[in-house]
Amino acid sequence: MKIVAASLLALSLATGALAEGKTHRIVFHVDENDAQVMNMTLNNVANVTRYYESQGDDAVIEVVAYGPGLAMLLADESPVADRISVMSLEIDNLSFAACGNTYNAMNAKAGKELDLLDEAGIVTSGVVRLIELQEQGYAYVRP
Repeated sequence: MKIVAASLLALSLATGALAEGKTHRIVFHVDENDAQVMNMTLNNVANVTRYYESQGDDAVIEVVAYGPGLAMLLADESPVADRISVMSLEIDNLSFAACGNTYNAMNAKAGKELDLLDEAGIVTSGVVRLIELQEQGYAYVRP
């Protein structure tokens, strides 16, 4: 009886694990101050999320912006601020990383601290963040 119970438990755990789907990790790279590139990136994020959800899978997505691309995450400059706000509410596993090196240089040039979008977090270096995520198995996409 104990063997049958153990077998049923193992089978139910295995079946549950298969039904849960796979988690895909993707990092998108934005380094251009170009609304078309920013919108293409967000379109790709939406398309990837929708595709994996239709397969029963999850997607964990981070958008890393540095250099001129940091404009994507600046509150007063971003041509895609509204989209980022909406997508952040709609997509649970979506995050935005602003390069601290670029942010500090822009602050120094402006002579004041620039406001980032609420959805953005700061990382020390955008390039290093891209490397770290790839070393953790994230797929790298540069639109």
